Amino acid sequence: MNRIILASASPRRRELLSQIGIAYEVKPSQKEEVITKTVPADIVQELAYQKAMDIVSQWKGAVDAEQRKETVVVIGADTIVTLDGCIMGKLADDADACRMLSMLQGRTHQVYTGVCLAVIQNEEVTTTVFAESTDVHMYQMSEDEINAYVATGEPQDKAGAYAIQGGCAAYIKGISGDYNNVVGLPVARVYQELKQKGLLS
Repeated sequence: MNRIILASASPRRRELLSQIGIAYEVKPSQKEEVITKTVPADIVQELAYQKAMDIVSQWKGAVDAEQRKETVVVIGADTIVTLDGCIMGKLADDADACRMLSMLQGRTHQVYTGVCLAVIQNEEVTTTVFAESTDVHMYQMSEDEINAYVATGEPQDKAGAYAIQGGCAAYIKGISGDYNNVVGLPVARVYQELKQKGLLS
């Protein structure tokens, strides 16, 4: 089995990779995010690439000659939520979470996840970068429902201030696209890309 490194501390992404039987290790990127793109799909691909290449640089600078013979796959990922083409940024506090959910409730928004697969083989690096988009249709939420959900603390580290696999499932009317993409990683696409490149053996 090739060595696979997840460049993310996200527990959701770890769970998804484990769910489909991929063995991996975690080495989160600490690189400061620099956004130069304006289109959501381009932004998540840019950030996923930065995260993956940060770990590639660290790996190449730390391994010995024997380890350099290994084939290593670094998975970088980034997820954002957009409404009417505008990015819902990271949460500042509970009030910000309430604001976001008030905007999203009763409407359809988009979740974009960008993925970079950086393969180190014979000291050469090749990358595959892609993005998946999922439409999420939400039921209306009352102010009391929003406040109660935010009070659980679940929204705090989530794009869009909600977890589709958590308590907010009560308000998800439906989706169009990959469910796991909303959770944080389109694992089916990741698996297929790795399989096509012969990197799962």
